[in-house]
Amino acid sequence: MPQFRYKARNPEGRVLEGTLEADTEEAARAVLRGRRFNVMELSKVATAGFMRRGPKVKQKDIVIFSRQLATMQAAGLPLVQAIGIIAEQATHAGLRKVLMQIRDDVSSGGNFSEALGKHPAVFIPLYINMVKAGEQGGNLDVILERLSTYLEKAEALKQKIQSALMYPTVIAVVALGVVVFLMVRVIPSFKEVFSSFGAQLPLPTRILLAISDFLQTKVVFIVGGLGGSVAGIIALKRTEYGAKLVDTVMLKLPLFGSLLRRVSVARFARTLGTLQKSGVPILDGMDIVARTAGNKVIESAIFKARASIREGEGISGPLRAVGVFPPMVIQMVSAGEETGKLDDMLVRIADFYDQEVDTAVEGLMKLIEPLMMVFLGGTVGLIVLGMFMPMFEMSQMAGG
Repeated sequence: MPQFRYKARNPEGRVLEGTLEADTEEAARAVLRGRRFNVMELSKVATAGFMRRGPKVKQKDIVIFSRQLATMQAAGLPLVQAIGIIAEQATHAGLRKVLMQIRDDVSSGGNFSEALGKHPAVFIPLYINMVKAGEQGGNLDVILERLSTYLEKAEALKQKIQSALMYPTVIAVVALGVVVFLMVRVIPSFKEVFSSFGAQLPLPTRILLAISDFLQTKVVFIVGGLGGSVAGIIALKRTEYGAKLVDTVMLKLPLFGSLLRRVSVARFARTLGTLQKSGVPILDGMDIVARTAGNKVIESAIFKARASIREGEGISGPLRAVGVFPPMVIQMVSAGEETGKLDDMLVRIADFYDQEVDTAVEGLMKLIEPLMMVFLGGTVGLIVLGMFMPMFEMSQMAGG
């Protein structure tokens, strides 16, 4: 997502500088207006290809930093001193440098959240906004603890999806490799033998030989076509329309579509629930949730719901209107609104869907393994059968 560098005056009259992520310049201005900033300058940050600005810091390092800082804050240690201690102990060189810069900004009189905002490659908008709410509410230690818990569960959810997708991918690649090896290296060695038979080969054998010849002679075009297709999909995914198209297809995939939808619901509920518990306004929370949804279809639906909420509606009605979220989620959100415990209800929804994801991943693993084994065994069996059928016929003719 594009980044924009801004210079603006906050409600207290202080001039601030920083960066934020947004789809367009107008969207960036809308975010700043939502923070009640008076925009003085706004420009798009130039990107350098696929290079990421700022150090690459693992989620685990951010979690450790948050827990350490929460403990020190609860113990009454000054913020600047606490950040300095953690920075000196940090094993990640990039994170240590960032924390030193944050410590210097805070010691110079800046807000902690504003200092974090200068490092968008390390701290996501959700993190920055929750810290800002903690500063305003005077409960920064509690907010940091919640952030740690949220990041840990978000990382666990990510790992579940990666494991669910990695296993069938590896099996499919191995199966394809075995089939290509048989077609390119094994079958050609039989071709000369078959040519001496002097009789028409069985249809399965002729098909296998034709496929083998095609793979050997057109391998450059096949590899080029596959590479071009992958590059085309990546380029398409980088456009607004293409990203939405790809994400729509992903949600409709058999087996995986249902899993991805559950993951999106779990992420939505946990993120918004954590923001609500931390005192972040609902409109700001919905904006953050939409941008961290990870799916353009879900993101678009949340933005539509946010627009309705801005007009004065409750949250359950707009969520029902967009037609993306399951009825159970809508009912629980509605109950949370009526009881005044929306944050607790959202966390319960997230916990429920985390369990649903666990169950779905486990079921997917149990289903995919035999399917892949059947596919691989069946394919290799057909190849072997096609190769030996001429030999069987020749042995029968010789016996006759």
